[in-house]
Amino acid sequence: MWGILRRDRRWKPKKRPAPVNPALRTRLKFRAFQGVIILGFLVLAVQLWKLQVVMGDYYRTLADNNRLRLIPVPAPRGVIYDARGNLLVRNIPSFSVTVMPADLPRDRQSEVAGRLARILNVSAAEISQKIDERRRQDPFSPVAIKDNVDQKTAFVIEENQESLPGVQVQVQAIRQYLEGPLMAHILGFTGRIDAEEYAQLRQEGYYLNDQLGKQGIEASYERELRGKPGREEVVVDASGRKVEVLQREDPVPGNNLVLSIDLELQRVVYQALKATMGRSDHAAAVVVNAKTGEILAMVAIPDYDNNLFSTGIGTREWEALLEDPRRPLVNAAIGGAWAPGSTFKLVTGAAGLQEGIVTANTVIYSPGYIRITNEVNPAVPFIFRDWAALGALNLRRALAMSSNVYFGCVAGGCPDQRIRGLGIDRLAEYAHRFGFGEKTGIDLPGEAEGTIPSNDWYRKVRGEPAYLGDVYNAGIGQGEVTVTPMQLAMATAAVANGGKLLKPQLVREIKDAEGRTVWRFEPVVRREVGVRPEYLELIRAGMRDGVTSGIVTVVNIPGVAVAGKTGTAEWGPINARRYHGWFTGFAPYDDPEIVVTVFHELSQGGSFTAAPAARQIFEFYFSRKRG
Repeated sequence: MWGILRRDRRWKPKKRPAPVNPALRTRLKFRAFQGVIILGFLVLAVQLWKLQVVMGDYYRTLADNNRLRLIPVPAPRGVIYDARGNLLVRNIPSFSVTVMPADLPRDRQSEVAGRLARILNVSAAEISQKIDERRRQDPFSPVAIKDNVDQKTAFVIEENQESLPGVQVQVQAIRQYLEGPLMAHILGFTGRIDAEEYAQLRQEGYYLNDQLGKQGIEASYERELRGKPGREEVVVDASGRKVEVLQREDPVPGNNLVLSIDLELQRVVYQALKATMGRSDHAAAVVVNAKTGEILAMVAIPDYDNNLFSTGIGTREWEALLEDPRRPLVNAAIGGAWAPGSTFKLVTGAAGLQEGIVTANTVIYSPGYIRITNEVNPAVPFIFRDWAALGALNLRRALAMSSNVYFGCVAGGCPDQRIRGLGIDRLAEYAHRFGFGEKTGIDLPGEAEGTIPSNDWYRKVRGEPAYLGDVYNAGIGQGEVTVTPMQLAMATAAVANGGKLLKPQLVREIKDAEGRTVWRFEPVVRREVGVRPEYLELIRAGMRDGVTSGIVTVVNIPGVAVAGKTGTAEWGPINARRYHGWFTGFAPYDDPEIVVTVFHELSQGGSFTAAPAARQIFEFYFSRKRG
C-alpha cells in the first residue's frame, strides 16, 4: 500500500526564474548610481545657494569679525563740581579683565575659566556662566569677568595670553567720589549696564559693557555726563588681539556739571546733624535758597560710600546694604516721609486766614484741651490735648507758642468758640497748594510723595470718610499726614518768598569739555500758593515771634533775624510714645535768603534736637557771609 502511495505521488521540479539580461542589469545599476549623483549635486547646490544667498550676509559678517573688529571707544565721562569750584567726582584709570566669547573655543572654555578662577579668585562656574550668557547675546562683545584688578594681576594675565585665548586686560575709567558718604545721596554712582537697561538703551548707542548712572545726579544727568562714544576698526589675530588700527573715530567727552551745593556748608550740615541726632536711625537736613529754589546743602543719614560701586562692590557688601533695615541707599531727605507735627501749622494757619475761618484778630482760648464727641464710641469723649493751657491766643501768638487747640479749631472747628473749621478736604487742598502730597520735581530719582488725607482718601483706605478726630490731627500735622524734608523746605520757602512754590534744583550749570556754558539754571515757579501776601506776612511774623519770645528761642542768634517753627510728631502706642523732631525756618526775616529744614526720626522734640542743629547751620552761613 505504501508503495502504491509512493508511486502515485509525482515529483515536480521547482520553476526557475527567467534569466536576466546582464546588459540590462548593468544599465539599471548605472542609472541608479547616476540618480544618486544628481540628487547629491542638487542637495549641494541648494545648500550652496542657502549659504551664499540666504545666509551670505551672516557668514560674511562672521568671517569679517574673525579678522575685522569694530571696537567702541568710551567717551570720557563728565566731571562734577560744587558751586565754589571744588571737584567732587573725577575719572581714574582701572584694569578690567574681560573675555571675548568668539575668540574662546568652546572646548577650551572650562580650562580657561579654571585658570582665570585661580588668578582672579573668582568662581569658575560664575565665569563660565557669564561667558555662556554673552555668547547668547553677542559673542563679539567682551564680557567683564572682574573690574578694578590690581596691576600685578593684570601683568600675570598678559604674560599668559597664549594659554588664555579670548582673555583681555582692558584699561577703563572708573569714577572716584572724592567726598564719599558726605555727597553719596546727591551724586549717586555708576555701574555696568544690565540686560534690561541694555534692551531699552541699545538704540541710543549703548553697548553691553557700558557704564551708566544708577542713582543720584549720575542717573538724572546720564545723557549730559556720558558724551558720545567713538569707535575703532581694527584687524585682530586668531586670538582676538589687536594687530592694526584701520580707522578711528574719536569720542566726544561728556559735559561737566556745576552743582548749587556748597561743599563747605554741606560738611557743616553733616556735622551738625550727626552731633544732634542721638538715637535716631534717620535724619535729614536741607538748606535752600528761598528766592531761587537752589539746594545749597542736603544731607541724609544713614549714608553709604558710593566708591564701593566704582571699585566693584562684593556680594557680601551689596547684601549688607540691601538687608540693612535703615535702608541706607534711600535718600531720607527726599525718599522718606514722616508726620510733620507742628511745622504743618504753617499750612493750617495760611488756609484758615485765606478761607476766612480766622482773622489776624481772632482769639481762641486754649484751656489745654478740646473735648469733642467720639464718633466711634459716643460714651467716651474724644480729648484733643494741647501741650499746655496757653490761654487766649490770636493766630500770631498761636504760631509762636505752637498751640494745638488753636490750629485744631481752625482745622476741625470749635462750636463753643464759634469757629466752624476748614474740614479735611479744604485742608488737603491747601496742603497740595504748598506742594505736599506730590513730588517736588527735584533733579534726583527716588522722591516720595508723602500722604495728605482727604475724605476720598479715607474712603479708599477704610471705606468711610474722615472722622472729626482725623481732621483735628491733620490740622497739627499728625495722624495720616506725612511729608518729606524736601517738601517741607520748599513749602517754607513759599511762605518766606511771598507765595511762590519753587522747583528745587541741584545742577546750576552744564559746561562742555572746553569750559563753555551750554545750559544755566533759571528759577522755576511751580505755582503760586494762592494765599494773600498779608496773610503770609502774618505767618512769617508768628514764626519770628516764636524765635524771639516763643518756643524756638534756641535759634535766636545775635545779628541774624531768624524766623522758625518746630514740630514734635508723636507716634507709637500710648504707653511707649516716640517723637519725630522737626525744625523749619528762614533768615534774614526782613529779606529771606535761605531756608533750613532739619528732621530727626527719634527725638525729644524739635526744640531739643532739630532746632540746635539748625542754629549751627544758620551761624556758619551768616558768619562766613560777614567774613
